[in-house]
Amino acid sequence: MYHKDDYIGVFDSGVGGISVLRHLVAQMPQERFLYFGDSANAPYGTRPTEEIRVLAENVARNLLSRNVKALVVACNTATAAAISHLRAAYPGTIIIGIEPALKPAALRFPGGTVGVMATNATLREEKFNRLLADYGKDTRVVLLPAPGIVELVEAGKADSPEMDALLEPLLGPWRGKLDGLVLGCTHFPFAAAAIRRVIGPDTVLFDGGEGTARNTCRRLALEGLLRESGQGEVIFENSADDPMLLDLSRQLLEA
Repeated sequence: MYHKDDYIGVFDSGVGGISVLRHLVAQMPQERFLYFGDSANAPYGTRPTEEIRVLAENVARNLLSRNVKALVVACNTATAAAISHLRAAYPGTIIIGIEPALKPAALRFPGGTVGVMATNATLREEKFNRLLADYGKDTRVVLLPAPGIVELVEAGKADSPEMDALLEPLLGPWRGKLDGLVLGCTHFPFAAAAIRRVIGPDTVLFDGGEGTARNTCRRLALEGLLRESGQGEVIFENSADDPMLLDLSRQLLEA
């Protein structure tokens, strides 16, 4: 079923990476994607770094055993904790990660104030702190650890009163005070409507999914691995034994 040069493997701690998958499909509609959500172990963002690394390595090994032509780590937390280890373990493989879109936000609002919503794990990792050192010099950066959002998205409650209630104490105090808000977890774009209700209409939202898709397309083109034509396809798999999560995955892709 899986043949080298046919499928691009994409994975996340759960369904959040589908926000990246949407950009991948939009930019490369002729490609075939194998998406794996590790919902049985979600959220990653509350776990110790070593645990996240082991989980990411297990999923990567599973996907790469199917001879996917590239691997997209569509999870900010897994990227921060594990991508350097994955690249070292699989040096001949195209492995693309995602990071909070602080760079475009800082360049858009020099001298302004930018919030970064992310998991605790993403914000503590060296990878993000290097990004912060590079792009936080001329911009005031407000770090906003945001637990609980992943679980609501996984439960199909991305746009719900429960999400509003969760976001209000986190973002309410910053309403009208942020020029930009970085959605530093791939689950968070699915909560964008609720985030917008709480943060207000004037704050610009940033997420890194489009840049990750663009980078994936570029790398595949450089290696001569882009499918020039044909029917695209998306296959969903999930570590949780719950058909509703596969249904939710398809709904989120089409949202």
